[in-house]
Amino acid sequence: MSRFVQSLRLWWAPRRIRDEGETPDYRFSLANERTFLAWIRTALALIGGGFAVDQFLPDLRWAVRVGLALALLAAGVLCALRAVNHWIRCERAMRRGEDLPVSRFPAVLSLTVAVVAVAMVVLVVFGRVG
Repeated sequence: MSRFVQSLRLWWAPRRIRDEGETPDYRFSLANERTFLAWIRTALALIGGGFAVDQFLPDLRWAVRVGLALALLAAGVLCALRAVNHWIRCERAMRRGEDLPVSRFPAVLSLTVAVVAVAMVVLVVFGRVG
């Protein structure tokens, strides 16, 4: 079974994580949980930003408004999904005494937010096109 499928199964049965390795210092598990919650807050902010773009910028062309909104909404969805996957992967690595997993996701998320932000700056500076 692939690592992704194993991780996905742990999303719905987190008690199974106890079957792997040894229990880490609880402070590390709590720090991992705080990181998870920070990712969830980020996901909620991105989703809220997507709705705000769609609702509060009616003067933008429909395609531009929807494109920016969908980019933020998609980033929020991916961020929420990545949060739980990263939490499981880190918890498993700590229990096994392995290095914590690395990911390109923070870079992808940052680039997505930066592209949307630059597009919005351009729209503000050069005026809204209706």
